[in-house]
Amino acid sequence: MSQKKDFISCRKGIKYLDLFAGAGGFSEGFMQAYTDDKYYDLCLASDINENSELTHRVRYNKMLGLDTKFLCQDIIEDSFLPNLLKEIGNQEIDVITGGPSCQSFSLAGRRKKLDKRDDLFFHYLKVIKALRPKYFVMENVKGILTKDEGRIKERIIREIRSIIDDMKIEQLFVFLNDTLKPILPPVVYSSIDMRLSMETNGGNWDKTWRMYFDNLDQQLKELTRKLPYSISKSNKFVNTVRHGLILLQMKKQREDIRRQVIQLKTMAHIDNDIFMDDYNTIVETISDEQILDKTIEAIGNIAKMGNCEQEAENLKTSLEILVTTFDECIDFIKAKFKEHKKTLNNFEALMNEIRLYKIQEPIVVLSSNYGVPQNRERVLFIGCRNDQDLITEIPATVTEREKVKVYEALWDMDMVGNGEAAAKEYKKPHTIEKYEYVKLRRRLQGEPDDRGLLFSEWSRIGRLGHRFIFDEEPFYVMNMSELEDVEKHQYMELFNHQTSQQNDVVKERLRIIAKHGDYDKAKAELKEKGLESQKRNYTVLNPLGQSPTVCTMPDDFIHYAAYRPTTVREMARLQSFDDSFVFQGKRQTGGNNRQKEIPQYTLVGNAVPPLMARAIANTLLEHIK
Repeated sequence: MSQKKDFISCRKGIKYLDLFAGAGGFSEGFMQAYTDDKYYDLCLASDINENSELTHRVRYNKMLGLDTKFLCQDIIEDSFLPNLLKEIGNQEIDVITGGPSCQSFSLAGRRKKLDKRDDLFFHYLKVIKALRPKYFVMENVKGILTKDEGRIKERIIREIRSIIDDMKIEQLFVFLNDTLKPILPPVVYSSIDMRLSMETNGGNWDKTWRMYFDNLDQQLKELTRKLPYSISKSNKFVNTVRHGLILLQMKKQREDIRRQVIQLKTMAHIDNDIFMDDYNTIVETISDEQILDKTIEAIGNIAKMGNCEQEAENLKTSLEILVTTFDECIDFIKAKFKEHKKTLNNFEALMNEIRLYKIQEPIVVLSSNYGVPQNRERVLFIGCRNDQDLITEIPATVTEREKVKVYEALWDMDMVGNGEAAAKEYKKPHTIEKYEYVKLRRRLQGEPDDRGLLFSEWSRIGRLGHRFIFDEEPFYVMNMSELEDVEKHQYMELFNHQTSQQNDVVKERLRIIAKHGDYDKAKAELKEKGLESQKRNYTVLNPLGQSPTVCTMPDDFIHYAAYRPTTVREMARLQSFDDSFVFQGKRQTGGNNRQKEIPQYTLVGNAVPPLMARAIANTLLEHIK
């Protein structure tokens, strides 16, 4: 075992899961975090991509000698949660992190309508409900705050607040039986009771679901009894309600169809074309919202046909209760207590006890505030179990003046030219005197300290030295089969530091863009020399500032001095990964293959910066009980 015994012997291990792990940015940061009496014990990581698993197994199982599990499976699959529970056994999990795929939320993308990845948050919450960690962190891009006019954000917060403490839920049912039942029609109260029962892990959801629709069917029968026989059997509005109830009950079947249509839409790249509206219409037509709207409209029309207004209103209310979130259901109950102030106060106090997680607004973090040489903004939803302290901020670890500059992070990386890879022996870098003043000695997190190390030195020696001694030296493999064949392991001093072979035209184009600072300013000279390009989104790194958000495309960034795209290792430095963290698999790939192969550039670009993750982890350690 590579963990230093004197480190772990005096500290309690905080059990930790990393879902949507990707390259392992969260895991890496959490491994670096500790206090005098606590450290993080990584039990399991999960991701859908095999290259993420490969990178994890090399880093944590081979190099660090840990017995951490990796579950390579899609979280939306029905077997995911049972498999996860089997892997972790009877361990009590303290903290869970995860960054569900963010493409559909990104301000930089086209934000496709009805993107299937929007649902990943709610599959994530299924894991939270099952494991009840003390804290969980959901990370995403800032665009999620404004997606769908802010409704996605509000829905996420409502869903988090809807996670309830099963051990206290019986108190709620007793209270409502005494206070709410006497003031509601029996069929409506039954709807409330069953809807709340669906939120309990211990309840039989399928049985309750069937009972709910038995209740709705009975209400429809009571409604139609007051109509003339000919109307009750053949009227289109009555049939709409009857069939609407059937469609709503077949929720799982509709979700399967919806998932298949959206997957087909995604795989066929249907977007910004004449097919898009038709495919969106299919998905919308079978949605809860549209079926519910048509059914409720039909109930309103039926109410006008006979003396059945109350029955129609009861059925309408029961239908609306069915599709509410837990939190919306609670709002409905509070409205019924509006005239009973004492009862309302008692109900709100009870709900504060029953809700399992506390959360306020999401926290916006800027990675450069935590010693990362990159201005990457992320959003954190931090759920705090009701027996833990509420966390509302992640304090910055460096001031604006102390932020790490690009030159400080990359100055020793300019050792490879066009089409070259780092040699097995480290070469002395070329310093640029006019930038040297920005290099500061720092403590691990980035705080200036004359006794510390340069950011580049921290990167080279690694930030895990307090806890680990490598079981195996860093190495690289192309795939899982090479991992099992030790003769295929490639060893060198510096990994992932390789440039693409570019022709003279491309090199000259990049030189001109770098000279002017961006493509628009360089456009006139490029046109004059016949070097224009269809690609426009070039970013020249500013050595005296922080990098913009690191993306997944290798040629988006031009080195400030070398006039070439940045390497995987340089991008990793800008993300604050140690040089010993080796990104496995293909360096890059093109076209549609990027979606399934997840090359090194994508692993780096999608990752959470470890130093930012470390700041999050330390904040949790300070509060966890």
